[in-house]
Amino acid sequence: MPPINVPNALTVLRIVLVPVMTVALLQETRTGDYVAAGIFWFASVTDFVDGWLARRANLITDFGKLADPLADKLLVVGSLVPLAIVDRLALWIVVVILGRELLVTVIRQLVARRGEVKGAAWLGKVKTAFQMLVILLVILVVPIPGWLDAMVYAMVALTLVSGADFLLGVRRTLAATKAAPAH
Repeated sequence: MPPINVPNALTVLRIVLVPVMTVALLQETRTGDYVAAGIFWFASVTDFVDGWLARRANLITDFGKLADPLADKLLVVGSLVPLAIVDRLALWIVVVILGRELLVTVIRQLVARRGEVKGAAWLGKVKTAFQMLVILLVILVVPIPGWLDAMVYAMVALTLVSGADFLLGVRRTLAATKAAPAH
C-alpha cells in the first residue's frame, strides 16, 4: 500500500478525475469543454502543488516518484485522445506524444525494477507544464488559430527533446551503476 500523505492523495485524485474530463470532452459542447477545462486546470494545479508540498514537507516517496509522472501521462492521454477523436488535434500529434510518454513510462518501470527510481528531470517538468498550458488552450479555444497551432508544434518538439533527454539520463544512470564498485 502506498504511503498516505497529501501529495500522494492529490496524485490519486488527479488519476480519478481523468475519466470525468474525458467524458466531458467527448460531449462536443461548449459546456463539456468548460467542464473538461476546469478539471484539466484543477488537475494541472494539483500536479504542481503536490510536487512542491512533497519537496517542502519532505514527503517524497518512491510511490510519488512513480505515480506522479503516471498521473501526468494519464491526464495528457485523457485529453489528447478525445481531442483527436473530435478532430481538434491531428492524430499524428497524439501518436508522437503518447508514444514518447509510453516509452518513458516503460523505461521508468524497468529501471525501477533494477532498484533505481528515476524521477522527472527539470526538462520533463518544463515539458509537462508546457503540455498542460497548450492542452488547456486547445480545449478552450475553438477553432484553433495559427498562434495556437504554432504552440502545438512547439509542444511536440519539446516532448521529443525531453524524451531524448530522459533516455540519455537513464543511460548515464545505468552506466554509473554498472561502473560503481560492488560492496
